[in-house]
Amino acid sequence: MKIYKPSGKCNISGERLRATRESVSLSQEQLAARLQLAGLNVTQKTISRMENGQRVIADYELPFLAEALDVTVYYLLGIEERQS
Repeated sequence: MKIYKPSGKCNISGERLRATRESVSLSQEQLAARLQLAGLNVTQKTISRMENGQRVIADYELPFLAEALDVTVYYLLGIEERQS
């Protein structure tokens, strides 16, 4: 299977993921712990690779990420702006 990399990245959500995580003062390790408690098996390194666009973010992972960061999946996909 070929993975397409628009702009050299494996996902379009990584930049928003990082910005949102930083805006709520969470470390990558803290976010990984939240996700693990919610049932998504990820590590700090996984979060880093997502944010840097080196890893695909699967569709089933987006709701976990959105819930952990209190944003919508649409926000992470760049479809809508963040609600204040």
